[in-house]
This record gives sequence, C-alpha cells and structure tokens, in this order.
Amino acid sequence: MTSKFRRAGSAVAIVAALGLTLSACGGGSGSGSDGEGGGDTSSITFIPKNLGNPYFDASDAGGQKAADEIGTKWSQVGPTEATPDSQVSFINTATQQRAGALVVSANDPTAIGDALDEARNAGTKVVTMDSDTEPQFRDVFVSQADAAGIAKSQVDLIAEQIGGKGEIAILSAAANATNQNEWIKLMEEELAANHPDIKLVDTVYGNDDDQTSFDKTAGLLQSHPNLKGIISPTTVGIAAAARYLSDSQYKGKVALTGLGTPNQMREYVKDGTVKSFALWDPEQLGYLAAYTAEALASGDIEGKEGDTFEAGDLGEYTVGADGVVVLGEPTVFEESNIDDFDF
Repeated sequence: MTSKFRRAGSAVAIVAALGLTLSACGGGSGSGSDGEGGGDTSSITFIPKNLGNPYFDASDAGGQKAADEIGTKWSQVGPTEATPDSQVSFINTATQQRAGALVVSANDPTAIGDALDEARNAGTKVVTMDSDTEPQFRDVFVSQADAAGIAKSQVDLIAEQIGGKGEIAILSAAANATNQNEWIKLMEEELAANHPDIKLVDTVYGNDDDQTSFDKTAGLLQSHPNLKGIISPTTVGIAAAARYLSDSQYKGKVALTGLGTPNQMREYVKDGTVKSFALWDPEQLGYLAAYTAEALASGDIEGKEGDTFEAGDLGEYTVGADGVVVLGEPTVFEESNIDDFDF
C-alpha cells in the first residue's frame, strides 16, 4: 500500500567526571576520538539526547554505517538523562579533542549554544539532527521530514483505512506543543483540500501521558459513536490508543494511525488493531547526518542554501533555507515490514 511512501529497511557510556577522554566514556558502535592531546580532525562525534534510547541507537548504527563507507571514525557519547544542559560537557570534551564534526540531537535549542559556539570557533563543524538548536549555533540541521510531509502521510493513511469518508478525530500530545499544532493545522488543510468526505470532529490532548491518552481515547469513542478513525501524531498517544482499542469492542472497527515506533506498535499490528502507521527511519537519519558532517568537515559544502552533496545509498541532497537538509517522507510500517525494524 501507499507506494508513494518510502519503505526502508550502544552500549551506555557514563562519564564519571569531566575531563575523561571520549574514548573512555564512549560506548556504542564507535571507537571514540584519539587519546589525550591527540585528536582526530576527521572524526565525527555523535551526541544524542540520551544514551540507552533505542531510537538513537538506531541513528548511531546508521551513522556508523556511513562512517565505515566514508572511511572515518564515528563515536557515540552522551548523557544518560535528556536534560537541557546535560550535553555540554560532552561537546566541550569533543572540542578539546579537535573532533572534525559533531552530530547533536539537542535537548534544548539554546542551553548548549555557548558550547557549540566554542566548538565551531575551534574549527569543529556542527550538525544537529532530529532536534534542532537555534540556527546560529550549528552549520546544518538534518531534519527527519518536513511538517507538510508528516501531516500528509497521516491523512493519507487514515483516508486509505476508512475508505475515504467518515468521521475522524485527533489524539495529540500537549495543547501547546509547537510541532503537534503545526502538524494538526496542516492535516486540517490537507483534509479540506483533498478529502472532502472526511470530517474531523474532535481534537483532544493526552499530554504525552500514557494513562491520559488512554482515557482520552475512551472519551472520544463515547462522545462520537460514528467515529471511523483516530490519528495520533505522537508515539505515546498512538501506543495508548492502540492498547485501548485492542481490548475493546472497537478493535477492527475504528482505524488508528499516526506516528509510532515499530517496537511499541508491533503487537497491535500483528493482532489486527492497527493496519499501518508512520515514522521516519532513525537509522537513515543517522546515516544522512554522518554524510552531512563529513561533507562539512572536508570542505565540500559550507552549509549554505543550494549546497549539494552525496549521501551514499540515499543519493544527492541539497541544503535548503536556514541550513536545513530534509531526510524525506516518513516510512510506513505495516505487517509486511514491521519486523525489519528494531527501535
């Protein structure tokens, strides 16, 4: 189904004290930077929001694959908790060791800004991926997908599952979540433009809390007896909604799609509660980020709009406005491919 969508196919390191070398604190797939006082200006250091996160482990695997193809070093280091300033010490250490480039998924758009400025002043290129900083703190942001693509994929999936007509509702995260609200707005526009027989009857907010999302799902079904489908553009919400539907009279009668991870949703796809849902491929995101970092570190690109570079198996990419490179359309997961993914 929906052939227009792409269907693709670390150990925890803890820094006991500042000043440890990256190789001392690094786990994951990489070997870390060279020893104290040395450094390797061709190396790429990946700093996810936190270690031990399957999503970022997949990105780490993609980055390592790209680094192997390029012939450079890739190492993953980072905090165990995703707090706003927890990445600072890792950025500082990589800067001291003269890493060629950093790939960072930022826990906060500004809290690591000073540390990234110091890295760039020392000659280290900075790529953010998945979660951006303010643009002035990095060279390029590798985005998982553009907002319009995310919104369209979810509308197309629910339309396909309900036969193109009927009542639907949205189970979102928090009411003030910027990305969620942008996606909802774009979904409303997509429905109005291309799906006139589908009526959005309600939008509720589970605040990315499992129980709240579970209860909101129950409330939607009670309030709207003719509901044919639910879109939940949040991994917490879609998993909670699937759990409710799977044990209810609505299983197989009310469609559910949105953004989720294969490991969360596998049992609900296999038991028939959910036919398909979407998310970008985090391994490909890491792969593209590594190629972007290498292109910057080698001087092939400067991160300016219009710069182009080759990203291995993914092909050629172009740097867009504000230094943003977009991976592409979300990946659709369904029974035929969900076992190919582990995150």
